[in-house]
Amino acid sequence: MKTQEYERIIKAHEVKPAYMKNASSAFLFGGLLALVGQSLSWLYEHTLGVDPEIAPTFMIITLVFVASVLTGLGVYDKFGQIAKLGGIIPITGFANTVTSSALEGKSEGIVLGIAPGILKISGSILVISILSGFFFGLIRYFLVEMGIAPALDHYTSYVLSGGLL
Repeated sequence: MKTQEYERIIKAHEVKPAYMKNASSAFLFGGLLALVGQSLSWLYEHTLGVDPEIAPTFMIITLVFVASVLTGLGVYDKFGQIAKLGGIIPITGFANTVTSSALEGKSEGIVLGIAPGILKISGSILVISILSGFFFGLIRYFLVEMGIAPALDHYTSYVLSGGLL
């Protein structure tokens, strides 16, 4: 069989990705996760009386805990198959990554399995996050110094940082 004929046969039988279906699913489920997060924050603030500056922190802790438990039970992986990229909203996706890495190494123990397993994947995510934050902060600094972008007040900085300042 000639190479061109082989390539034609392969191309005729390859699975075509459903781009619109995947994008719609990611948008829908990513939005739902964001809605759940906002609802939790609202619940902590208005129903439980938590300080508005602390409520987002409680929401993040809740989402990390729930995502970790669902990963341990094998539910989050099934959710990820349906939600596509919408399932990796930064906080729940990170919790899923860390938990699944820890579960892979549990048979080798804490020191030789779980700890290195967690750092295997999450370490690279942390490095990329820190570096991108540094470079975007540097760009923002120079844009403000050159008068191209307005400086942010303390409250806006706090909100944009997710309440971590």
